[in-house]
Amino acid sequence: MHRYDEFPARQRLLGGLALLLLLLACGKDPSPVAAAATTRCVTGGRLATEIYGGIRASLDWQSGDLHCEGMPRPNGAGARLRFSGPASPAEAGRHLAFIFGLPDLQRGQTGDEMPTNVTVIEEDAGRFFSSRDTTTCWTDIDRQDTVQAGGDDASSDDYLISGVLYCVAPLAELHGNASLRIADLRFVGRLNWRVPQ
Repeated sequence: MHRYDEFPARQRLLGGLALLLLLLACGKDPSPVAAAATTRCVTGGRLATEIYGGIRASLDWQSGDLHCEGMPRPNGAGARLRFSGPASPAEAGRHLAFIFGLPDLQRGQTGDEMPTNVTVIEEDAGRFFSSRDTTTCWTDIDRQDTVQAGGDDASSDDYLISGVLYCVAPLAELHGNASLRIADLRFVGRLNWRVPQ
């Protein structure tokens, strides 16, 4: 017979394993430092959206609340952006992360309707929602400019990137029955195009 108090620990374990697999798939070092997403965003960094369904939240993360990073995906397959912050000002211990995979994005490029794979993680609960592929979400990239050296601890590979993400179908919960809808999501973040050695 299973003890009921065992299930939260199992859910956290499954969530941690899923995050590890996601980071490995993105070519990211799955060290505790990397998983904590402590990278601060660029000046003016922002993520604003509303989400409904399995998680309800109205988000307007700005530089003080927001951690963001971006990097090339393996084998030259575009880039990956990650944004994280608190679910709400009243819930400081509850954090959400958004990960966008843009397989067609190139260095310095802007453009409309770029196919995007989206994953949303409720980090403290180990819940994952995903579009699973690039057929239901797209991103309009309206800016991708180099960040001036000397500002924001930037290197010549650092870019400020901004745009709008939109999805025409909900994101399904992995290992669950819920789903998540994202209203048009606006973001400003950092993307470093240096290829990891």
